Amino acid sequence: MMKLKSNQTRTYDGDGYKKRAACLCFRSESEEEVLLVSSSRHPDRWIVPGGGMEPEEEPSVAAVREVCEEAGVKGTLGRLVGIFENQERKHRTYVYVLIVTEVLEDWEDSVNIGNLGNRARSCLKKKKKKAR
Repeated sequence: MMKLKSNQTRTYDGDGYKKRAACLCFRSESEEEVLLVSSSRHPDRWIVPGGGMEPEEEPSVAAVREVCEEAGVKGTLGRLVGIFENQERKHRTYVYVLIVTEVLEDWEDSVNIGNLGNRARSCLKKKKKKAR
């Protein structure tokens, strides 16, 4: 099923869930630093980059496209972490690992999210465990 929105086509699975794809973007294969982007709806919140799948688009292709649009990074797509459901919002999201190989200076959402301002990105580093 598809629904048209002013600037995009939303696709839904057989259960009526919006089809989405996202990536956990890591700076290296050690997976110690993850990239987050500011939410377009709530700029004070940090989120994993991702979004809706286009008609006939494979989840892995959508994940790579969304990461480039929202976070301005390119990389090597890795494993599927899982398919996550948000029953409240009726979303079903395919989440992959992506190892970042290129960081773009300018990217689509850094200049193009309407009157909401520019999207920011930041890396969080995994906390090291204390030795006992």
